[in-house]
Amino acid sequence: MGVFDIKALLITALIFVPIERLFGLRPGQKIFRKAFFNDLIYALFNGAPIALGLIAVVTLSTSTLGRLVPDYVGRAVSSQPIWLQVMETIVIADICFYFAHRAFHAVPFLWRFHAIHHSIEELDWLAGHRIHPIDQILTKGASFVPLYLLGFSNESIAIFAFIFHAHALLLHANVKLNVGPLRWLIASPQFHHWHHARARAAYDKNFAGQLAFIDMLFGTMHLPADTVPERYGVDDPIPQTYIEQLAYPLIPRGKTNETPATRDA
Repeated sequence: MGVFDIKALLITALIFVPIERLFGLRPGQKIFRKAFFNDLIYALFNGAPIALGLIAVVTLSTSTLGRLVPDYVGRAVSSQPIWLQVMETIVIADICFYFAHRAFHAVPFLWRFHAIHHSIEELDWLAGHRIHPIDQILTKGASFVPLYLLGFSNESIAIFAFIFHAHALLLHANVKLNVGPLRWLIASPQFHHWHHARARAAYDKNFAGQLAFIDMLFGTMHLPADTVPERYGVDDPIPQTYIEQLAYPLIPRGKTNETPATRDA
């Protein structure tokens, strides 16, 4: 945790807290809601291990798989206008994120890590930070590694990283945002809130991080009219504190964890 992390968090709070007060999806939800301080710990301390892990994954991938990509591919990709590179990074990264995210729901061992994120019962801008470092490293790695392998410029990847982070905060925010027909194209808070819904019809739906049409293409979209979920969370016995949640996926169990698709609502 550094001074930059604290400043960034404060700036983010100054942006999102007023928006959630003015345009709240659930106006009665408190700022200091249940598990607020637990999620604050995630926001303050998760950044360093995730960054180190992501650097390791990208470095390992580029030093091995990178040898399989011809040099002319990187030259051609990086010579494109920045705006076009950014658009391409969003599409490529989100397709890869979609399948990685879907794997974390389908594979019981991976679900143990991802269940931490789905244990959120009250969604807001801060809740999106509650994610196990292993989960974040692998899913972000799935998004970023292809971009480095294909040779996208550092500038385009940096812009994509900013969009990725800002959009993730918005998706979890307690915000009522009507994007009209664009909701079938771009992931919205409504789209992602249904991904977190504790409702059988919504289990294993809406995996995309930024482009909702990816779920439409693969038959995993669930976006019923203008409705929002009644409740969020999981039935898994997730502990309440940061340290316990970090350890939770690694603790042996008497039986295999269930995935969202097999839980009772």
